[in-house]
Amino acid sequence: MTFIHELPDWPRFTWDNDLLAAPLAAVRHAQGLHLGRMQTLGFELRSEAGLETLTREVVQSWAIEGESIDAGEVRSSIASRLGLDAGGLPSPSREVDGVVEMMLDATRNSDAQLTAERLRAWHAALFPTGRSGLARITVGAWRPASAGPMQVVSGSPGHELVHFEAPTAVRLEEEMSSFLAWFDGGEALDPVLKAGLAHLWFVTIHPFEDGNGRIARAIGELALSRADGTPERFYSLSTQIEVERKSYYLELEGAQRGDLDVTAWLLWFLACLGRAIEGSEASLARVLRKARVWERANRGSVNERQRRALNRLLGDFEGHLTSSKYAKLAGCSTDTALRDIQQLVDLGVLARNPGAGRSTSYRVSD
Repeated sequence: MTFIHELPDWPRFTWDNDLLAAPLAAVRHAQGLHLGRMQTLGFELRSEAGLETLTREVVQSWAIEGESIDAGEVRSSIASRLGLDAGGLPSPSREVDGVVEMMLDATRNSDAQLTAERLRAWHAALFPTGRSGLARITVGAWRPASAGPMQVVSGSPGHELVHFEAPTAVRLEEEMSSFLAWFDGGEALDPVLKAGLAHLWFVTIHPFEDGNGRIARAIGELALSRADGTPERFYSLSTQIEVERKSYYLELEGAQRGDLDVTAWLLWFLACLGRAIEGSEASLARVLRKARVWERANRGSVNERQRRALNRLLGDFEGHLTSSKYAKLAGCSTDTALRDIQQLVDLGVLARNPGAGRSTSYRVSD
């Protein structure tokens, strides 16, 4: 089986500009319309939209790899670093702070050159304990030969199917030098296409023992920030890739086992990006809804308990609110919870659901 990095002309990628022209123009048009709408919002709403987008980007980038990360901690870490309100949110772990630091460096410093040192720093930030799960890995450096071949394998022991095998460790220095020289080189290539090509190229090299997919998506966000001409992120590509995860891996495998014509991969990437931008409208609707809720809440003197509960209700809270759930969220007695809830009802922030007695519950008011 031959992989693209074993071909004689690697890494001289080719693509059909005629086939890519229309979908690229459509994506660029959608980007412009969406960013234009965001610019009409006030600073606070744009900040909230950016905070929600970056939170989803980090959380879903991990989900693509089958791993979970606490959304509340991610949001808390981003908010604190951007000088936004993190009241009522949990304190982030070292691991969460690390991945947030990487993503903010990629998006807020997108004009800075992408270097080997910068990538190694990202990798060290992703694995602050020097471990991936329980396994100790080489951190902040290209994967060593002692780590063995890097393979993507499925199937039971004895019946394994190798989907992909990366270049050997001895090739990594040269491979990464070529990649980095191209990424910040003078080649005239639309930054959206560069984002798609960089993703494929980087994960094919697979320079680290772990975290390559997450770093590839951070590189993509860097390129997209350049394409948008702003450090603010208002759509999440990782969220859409997670929705289409099966297709994503099939397209990636097909590109890595094909020839150096990557037109099919870039067409899929552009289509996925277009759907990500379209899906961001739902995120914007949530942000506007939150803004209306907080506008009502701020008419009164809401206390820290109420702010904490509202943050959860407007976040990942499932089901309806009861006085006992509020007491647990806010760390107070049931009587205090009832008084807090009634004040929020009076402000029009919460609405009482049908039912009475022990079944009394509340929802965020429409």
